[in-house]
Amino acid sequence: MNTPLNPDKSTTIVSKIDKKWWKEAVIYQIYPRSFKDSNDDGVGDLKGIISKLDYLESLGIDAIWINPIYESPNDDNGYDVSDYCSILADFGTMDDFDLLMKGLQERGIKLIMDLVFNHSSDEHFWFQESRKSRTNEYRDYYYWWPAEKGIPPYRWSWFDVNSNAWKYDETTDAYYLHYFSQKQPDLNWNNPRVRQELYQVMRFWLDKGIDGFRMDAFQFISKDDSFPELPPEILGNIPEIMKFYGRGPHLHEYIQEMNREVLSHYEVMTVSEGAGASPEEAMLFVDPDRNELSMAYHLEGVEIGKHINEYGFVNYKKLYSRWDKGFKEKGWLSIFLANHDQPRMVSKFGNDTPEFREICSKMLSTFVITMRGTPYYFQGDELGMINIRFDNIDDYNDIDTKNKYIAIQSENGDLKAFLEEQKQASRENSRTPMQWNTNENAGFSNGKPWLKVNSNYTTINAEAQEKDPDSTLNYFRKLVQLRKQEPTLVYGTYTLLDEDNPKVYVYLRLFEDKKIIVLLNFSSENATYKCDFNLEKSTVLLSNYSSKNNTSKLRPFEALILAINES
Repeated sequence: MNTPLNPDKSTTIVSKIDKKWWKEAVIYQIYPRSFKDSNDDGVGDLKGIISKLDYLESLGIDAIWINPIYESPNDDNGYDVSDYCSILADFGTMDDFDLLMKGLQERGIKLIMDLVFNHSSDEHFWFQESRKSRTNEYRDYYYWWPAEKGIPPYRWSWFDVNSNAWKYDETTDAYYLHYFSQKQPDLNWNNPRVRQELYQVMRFWLDKGIDGFRMDAFQFISKDDSFPELPPEILGNIPEIMKFYGRGPHLHEYIQEMNREVLSHYEVMTVSEGAGASPEEAMLFVDPDRNELSMAYHLEGVEIGKHINEYGFVNYKKLYSRWDKGFKEKGWLSIFLANHDQPRMVSKFGNDTPEFREICSKMLSTFVITMRGTPYYFQGDELGMINIRFDNIDDYNDIDTKNKYIAIQSENGDLKAFLEEQKQASRENSRTPMQWNTNENAGFSNGKPWLKVNSNYTTINAEAQEKDPDSTLNYFRKLVQLRKQEPTLVYGTYTLLDEDNPKVYVYLRLFEDKKIIVLLNFSSENATYKCDFNLEKSTVLLSNYSSKNNTSKLRPFEALILAINES
């Protein structure tokens, strides 16, 4: 599909760097259910994406990552797969997928598929067979605990109302394991037949010409099937339980086998969600010498509470600097502030009030595009879309929010406080339909949308921003083009400056003889900063304000990208 970008400079230093298209790419995430509906059933689909290919091309992005489009009963919006090699009818047909592939290829845009291999749907053929009897040939495709052995050792579940990952099934008088919903039984990777089945699924899509996989919950695929008791010190501590889940005994052995049998035979990019609880652990997945995956996609940068102010801005800068240090010599990182599992970027990391939404959105986009690593950018953030903030539980479709509500309700907890928290924290905030224009339902669909459209679509929409050269949409396009023109923003080193500044993020990107300084004011006030470089003679490569400013201070949420001129 797309050929690697060609930086302006090509020297011996560049050749020493392991250049890859996925390092130079800007990856745009599409949540297909909410992108564009072509048949007015209220659900976005593949033909809807096809109808917006020119828009995607106009963004300048190099690849799209599409959330699951496989056959699914949609208990978790497609992350419960019932057939890995079929397209869910809501999204269209395999012919539609082939047309999408063709359209992307014609525009030089690569396609990354979401791969859900920690678990399947309980409606998958394998599980339907597995639960029939203890002697069924598919029994060991999943984890079963016979009831005569007593209640299985506790395992925590994300989406279970009781937070219990074991579900009793009376058909065979046994419990099955589900780290997520009861309708998402965990696949038994310890069974070689399961691994071979999954490898064949990968080959199916790679042979169709896709360019990569984003691997959902992939760090959890390896499990000790004797299921020892959880260490007492981690009980009730969800982050520590997650670390425990992500350190299975055969995790890297299985990934290396997958690389050997499948990935090494294709030109393919791979990224695992949340792999590694620390830079050192994450490196094990992406160290080129280990032959596992392409890049790390750590979640620490987004799992900081409901807002960046809650975590602490100085701590946030140190977090990113710590991860960059761990990957300074080898390996590769992803950079992102939003995805389908997070609230809107400007609502979580900035200020989404009418006064500051646009300028703040531009500043945050500057961060994502200019940091070291491959940027992942979520649909609608280029428009500065914000949290919808539902008032009623009936407005939610998300299993996570709904089950938490039920659990709190059963304990006579404070439901009002929970709903208030979800206005800021719920991942449903990012899943509202894309805001294309001022037509009914924001131009997303002529039918009733599967999820409510944010009422602010009359002022925040793509059509209006196309006409405005200073819009967040057109600023994002400028950012993408700048990254393509400046190899320093791809391969340059990263150095944090003025690290204790409580308002401003300042960092240096250095490559060969080129120095670029990025200045980001994360506050709604004027702010000063310290910088050892003389910025008076610097060249402004891009700014999110249309009017010029003295470089000695920054206006609210101001972003400046400066090329240092030392001659």
